[in-house]
Amino acid sequence: MTAATPRPVAGSYLDQGTGPPVVLVHASSTDHRIWAPHARRIGPHLRVVAPTQRYFGISPWPDDGRNFSIATHAEDLADFVRALRLEPVSLVGWSYGAAVCLMMAAQQPELVERLLLYEPAIASFVPAAADREAAAADRLAMTARARARIEEGDASVAVRLFMDGVNDRHGAFDNLPRDVRAIMLENGRTLALLFSAPPPDLGCDDLTRLEGKSVVVARGDATRPFYNIAAEWAAACIPASTLVVVPEARHLLPVEDAARFSTLILDVLG
Repeated sequence: MTAATPRPVAGSYLDQGTGPPVVLVHASSTDHRIWAPHARRIGPHLRVVAPTQRYFGISPWPDDGRNFSIATHAEDLADFVRALRLEPVSLVGWSYGAAVCLMMAAQQPELVERLLLYEPAIASFVPAAADREAAAADRLAMTARARARIEEGDASVAVRLFMDGVNDRHGAFDNLPRDVRAIMLENGRTLALLFSAPPPDLGCDDLTRLEGKSVVVARGDATRPFYNIAAEWAAACIPASTLVVVPEARHLLPVEDAARFSTLILDVLG
């Protein structure tokens, strides 16, 4: 089987390429389909496996969304890795997906060998009160307009406002590739679940369980404070981890420039 030939898909996940496996975990308002261009670039070097997390994608929900949380998705990710017998695996997580990877790896470090975390959307482990408060205030600011639209029942506009907010740039959503915008709009139904999800229980001490793992935390140099603070403290809490600052990059880098993000993955894991 050549690197460019996809394996048969059972359920909502991508499995493509040859070489050591790497699991790509998507951000909120997306699903496994956003990794297709990355898989084409990475596939000659690594086997790319990308699941769609519970409630995301276009399949019917298994319930009313009551179990939506980082903790739930971390358990699902661990089950997925075991089911495909990928452990110990390399994980790449972006935003919400990076938060899921962090929690899964901290709770079950034996399943993980290497991690690349791009701007994890979680700040529960920030020990400094001033930074924790600044992160919370910035997260509220970046989601306020989207939350208001969700309360009005307008998920499509909420997605647009949310993407503009996370990237700290007006018009960010409209400048994304057409297929990415379509995927995000199809996942608009998950925003209400995201905004009402319980806060994660993951502290700085929990991240010390990743000692001995190869961990790279990355952020854009133009990213907004919430993701900046989260990335800086994730790297500080994880022993011997590396912080990478990507020039001229913001939160939506993985879908704004798939080629550049693919190169980052290969540089870290290749």
